[in-house]
Amino acid sequence: MQDRLQQILLRKRAEIADLGSDLERMRREARPSSRRLRSMARALKKRECVTLIAEVKRASPSAGPIAPDCDPIQQALCYADAGAEAISVLTDAPFFSGSLEDLRQVRAAVDLPLLRKDFILSPVQLYQSVLMGADAVLLIVAALSPPELRDLHALALDLALEPLVEVHDPAELDRALSIDAKLIGINNRNLHTFSIDLAATERLVGSIPEDRVAVSESGIVSGNQAGHFRSLGVDAILVGEALMRSANPKAKVAELRRGAGEKGERRPPR
Repeated sequence: MQDRLQQILLRKRAEIADLGSDLERMRREARPSSRRLRSMARALKKRECVTLIAEVKRASPSAGPIAPDCDPIQQALCYADAGAEAISVLTDAPFFSGSLEDLRQVRAAVDLPLLRKDFILSPVQLYQSVLMGADAVLLIVAALSPPELRDLHALALDLALEPLVEVHDPAELDRALSIDAKLIGINNRNLHTFSIDLAATERLVGSIPEDRVAVSESGIVSGNQAGHFRSLGVDAILVGEALMRSANPKAKVAELRRGAGEKGERRPPR
């Protein structure tokens, strides 16, 4: 079986190579200035309910086309009106049918914290993220060497971007904690095979300190699942496909947020 993650990273590195001529311009333009900062970590850390990062996602390598004709502005406005705490926008084109233009349009339309969801491998992508209006970026531990993860995490913070550091197993979580990541996403999807295992969140959330924001990602489709993860101590969930396929995304947001009561205590795995 072909390694899905390596296939994506190979294509992504080729894309990044084509951006070399714009690197210095973007570096100059992306330095922190007077732009308004919207903290995703602060928005997600609430005691009274599970919080939601609602995703704009047209397609995926595992599901194929999900909502190919999606208007990102209308989808984001729907999420905001329904009460989502933050919005994620897929910007990868070859595998997820997203774009940086989607990110720019959503930024112009909503005032919520905005996550750029992509395979970030280079500083130039962080500069892009600032220029397109992102407040946070995804850093995938499985896609980065330890020095790359450390350097990109530090640069993101220097650019006033909040890094959501994504992990799938205990070794990756150890790497996230070693760089003092404040926002930690547990991906229930194995990026090498794209298979889903919701137990990944159950195995890892107890090892995340209470002062960090724990986010469960992928495969969440119901309020009952959201409630179960909340009872384990998850702060937030990231949901894309279930919302994009829903005939009534507002009602789906309400279901996901309604399904969870007070946050449970994180207990280390036995």
